[in-house]
Amino acid sequence: MTTPSPHEPVYADRVYRSPMAVVSGVLLLALVAWLCGDAVVRGDGSARWVGVAVALFAVPLIVAFTLRPAVFANDDRMRVRNPFRVIELPWAAVDAVRAGYSAEVLAEGSKYQLWSVPVSLRERKKAGRQFSRGNALRGKGMAAGADAAEPAAPARASADRVVDELRELAERGAGRPGAQGGVRVRWAYEIIAPAVAGAVLLAVLLATG
Repeated sequence: MTTPSPHEPVYADRVYRSPMAVVSGVLLLALVAWLCGDAVVRGDGSARWVGVAVALFAVPLIVAFTLRPAVFANDDRMRVRNPFRVIELPWAAVDAVRAGYSAEVLAEGSKYQLWSVPVSLRERKKAGRQFSRGNALRGKGMAAGADAAEPAAPARASADRVVDELRELAERGAGRPGAQGGVRVRWAYEIIAPAVAGAVLLAVLLATG
């Protein structure tokens, strides 16, 4: 990473996660710990090994799809932590950040999904309805404390607001010395390896059981 000049400080990363995914992950991990722990402690014979194999297989996948996804962004770059990959994107390499049916970033001819920024079409429609209703009330002079002639800013769903912030960071930071370079992708072997080991062990136990 290029060291920024004293006149171009890099501030702490902004972190974007899905609170609902984190809560779901914690609950699922608690359920797996209870079921597999009970099999290991109270089971006999191969039941204990099955409990170990299921836990070894399930825990990394639960972590991968719930607790792990996050987007870290600062003035120089964005780091996308998806279930099985980490993608580091200097702003100069980013072509676009957008949200359609999913939030994604385009860079160097490739598309990377932002798993931690889920797009809710229901939330987007709700925000649109609230904006339309507010405009209707304002047009009739019924919006409390609002100037009927002053247009309101359109409501935005949470995913759209995050994408707006990332797009602004990309546009502002693309010319910085520290924002130059290419996209780097790293596979999350710390997630993949134990999940594969658990799947192999479970398959062997079921085949020989």
